[in-house]
Amino acid sequence: MSELKELLIENLKDLLNAENQIVGALPKMVEAADNSKLKEAFEKHLTQTEGHVQRLQQALETLGADTDSEPCHGMKGILEEGEETIEKGEDKDEMIADLGLIGAAQKVEHYEITSYGTAKCLAKQIGEVEVAKLLSRTLGEEEAADFILTSLSKPLLEQLTSQEFGNGTKMPWGEPGQPTDRSSSVGENGGSSRAFAATAAQSRSTAQSASSTEQPRAAAKSTFASKASFPKSNKGKR
Repeated sequence: MSELKELLIENLKDLLNAENQIVGALPKMVEAADNSKLKEAFEKHLTQTEGHVQRLQQALETLGADTDSEPCHGMKGILEEGEETIEKGEDKDEMIADLGLIGAAQKVEHYEITSYGTAKCLAKQIGEVEVAKLLSRTLGEEEAADFILTSLSKPLLEQLTSQEFGNGTKMPWGEPGQPTDRSSSVGENGGSSRAFAATAAQSRSTAQSASSTEQPRAAAKSTFASKASFPKSNKGKR
């Protein structure tokens, strides 16, 4: 067996363990989620993840390897952080807690996307086409899951932003669809604005003075140059 094939098998066994850990963690995320669409997304991905486990087992069998997994310490750490996020979310606003869950879930997805991408490249490199196809299919589902999580976070962020600045506090960049009120800022900072205007006027005056001084100098240089020029030599002409 080539070293590249051995490396691929090691990667797949690591992924198999990671996916099994995720199967155990997703029900907790389903229960912790408040948003109905987020719950649905977690439930759907749980079903997908169970399919990912089966594909990895099939890929290992295709490579002539056993289907025993190897401990994936990276995924273990990510999921432990996810459990902490769930615990902290119990004392937070529901939408804030859901955003925390989305962030934790996307850490999982990004780890998987990277791992499946690497394994797929290895499989293609050593000519294991069937294995590469299995990995490519799972990779596509992981990327789609990450995209769905991003799309679910946007309305939550917009709603929270609207609530934060809808309590009488004006957004520093102006309300959406409204022009920035420049007159109020000028009024509040009138002293600094007048100082800036005075400085600008002084700069313009200095520039004009320098220009008027430069013109006679240029004229003097031109006159000196014309006086200092010598006629062409007639040496050699008869």
